[in-house]
Amino acid sequence: MTAAPALRQRGRQTVTGLALAGLILAAWAGIHIYAMFVFRFTAATWPLAVLMIALQCWLSVGLFIVAHDAMHGSLAPSAPRLNGPVGAALLFLYAGFGWRRMRAAHFDHHRAPGSADDPDFDVVNPAHFWRWYGTFLRRYFGWPSALYVSAVVTVYALVLGVPVANIVLLYGLPAIASSLQLFYFGTFRPHRHEHGAFADAHNARSERFGTVASLLSCFHFGYHHEHHLSPHLPWWALPARRRQARAPVAARVPA
Repeated sequence: MTAAPALRQRGRQTVTGLALAGLILAAWAGIHIYAMFVFRFTAATWPLAVLMIALQCWLSVGLFIVAHDAMHGSLAPSAPRLNGPVGAALLFLYAGFGWRRMRAAHFDHHRAPGSADDPDFDVVNPAHFWRWYGTFLRRYFGWPSALYVSAVVTVYALVLGVPVANIVLLYGLPAIASSLQLFYFGTFRPHRHEHGAFADAHNARSERFGTVASLLSCFHFGYHHEHHLSPHLPWWALPARRRQARAPVAARVPA
């Protein structure tokens, strides 16, 4: 690809990535504000509460995936100085995570996926979900995250008067559920040692989900082998990369 088309492609990727990131953040923030400061639990509003919990869980996953793209510079490739600030803000909003620490750990994961040197991997429990998830939490959810969550809850409950039920069910529950969703679809299923050998040294496999199921499960992060093969691609470009990888060889080779 020559310089001009490459620049245009990076520009389109930046515009698309930032627009989708803005939509995800705006939807998460809008629901969060409504859930904390407007919504009240009654017998009639429980169905709406369940819907908000599910949406906030999924949108929280989206916040993390956008931050993950920023780590690779694939969020805004034509405006590289934006990747760090946007990624740092979203990681902090998600759970008080530190940008430099998370970014360094993620690159360690890419250097040695599914090995003893992979901070995302539990070499002792490579096929046990709950033990591996416990290891994952201990490595990443440290005192800064605990302090952040405690501060948010304290301010909401004691200063702003948000009902405890709203905080627990509409803020805490989606956050915890999103960590389970991210871990299950983005780490455990792709890297678990259960179903035979991996295709290559990336020690990763991809889901067979269709595009809609892939989006709903983990913003296409289940196409994990494709991500390891092409970490420069943003989350929304992974379905096309997956289709290309699954196409017959003859169909991919120009005549």
